[in-house]
Amino acid sequence: MSHGSPTSILLNIGHAMDHWILVVFAYSWGVIAGVWGVEWTELTPFNYGALFMFGAGSIVSGRLGDLWGRWVMMVIFFVGMGVSALIIALCTNKWQIGAALTLMGAFASIYHPVGIPMLVQKARNPGFTIGINGLAGNMGIAIAAGASVYIAQRFGWQAAFILPGLICLACAVAFVVLVPREEMAPAKRAPKMNDLPPAVMARVFAIMTFTAVTGSIVFNFTTNGNGELLAIRAKSIAQDPAMLATMLFVIFSLASLAQLVVGKMIDRYPLKNIYLPIVLLQVPLFLLASQVEGWALFLTAICFMLLVFGAIPFTDAMIVKYIDDRMRSRVTGVRLAIGFGVSSFVVALIGPAVK
Repeated sequence: MSHGSPTSILLNIGHAMDHWILVVFAYSWGVIAGVWGVEWTELTPFNYGALFMFGAGSIVSGRLGDLWGRWVMMVIFFVGMGVSALIIALCTNKWQIGAALTLMGAFASIYHPVGIPMLVQKARNPGFTIGINGLAGNMGIAIAAGASVYIAQRFGWQAAFILPGLICLACAVAFVVLVPREEMAPAKRAPKMNDLPPAVMARVFAIMTFTAVTGSIVFNFTTNGNGELLAIRAKSIAQDPAMLATMLFVIFSLASLAQLVVGKMIDRYPLKNIYLPIVLLQVPLFLLASQVEGWALFLTAICFMLLVFGAIPFTDAMIVKYIDDRMRSRVTGVRLAIGFGVSSFVVALIGPAVK
């Protein structure tokens, strides 16, 4: 599958939309809190349902992707994300928005266990393909971080959900028209790889689970928390919503480029030789970020997000390397459920912890 084919383009756009809609609430809750007359820290726990379902729902989504077929599930993804985003825009209190966000999280859970295996199933350079896909997903975060604050301030917080919702519905139509259906669901195909011995499979799954949990915690904490971090610790330069939006966009868009470099390296070098330095370098940068303010914090955030985003492709690369395509969606779903199930609870504590 070429990177310029309609299938690849729409699958990469799908990754961007998945992360865009997932983080709109995190970058709009300051505006929503002002409209509803509450503190923003009171709203953060209501994001828990979305993040929990994003992880837990991956088990079901992955299983259905292998059994029903990935084409059908991607159509459901685009339609579900679009409709749920429009429902969120209709909410008038925090309990309603919590329920609507949970519904959205269920549809958001489809993309990773379905879209990524669909993208790499015929890829010649899976590492670079994953890198491009990761770049697309993180650009979705960058666009959301930059656009959501500005749109919510200028046009109302509802518009911050309506825009990506309409884009998803347009993508659903394009996907149905342009992407050919599968001839056979993955689970029904003949295996192309020999199954690993049980002991090796257990070790591989343990490593994938550990990296998924730790990576998801760091990823969710930074992508959901950077907006408020800059608003508080870089207040002198980020008071204007447009300036804050620009800073967030620059941080996430520059950091996204790390995935292209890492993707290329994955195709050439052993995974552990790349992964360990990326993870270990995050520690001193997070410690530095806890001590600096203003422009120093902005520059430090670019550096630690380069490493956070750079670590993302490894679990998907492990799945491509060790797991046959007929069951990749199910394996991806399980590792996402564990990783994001734990990290969703941690992210829900951002507001109470700050308070």
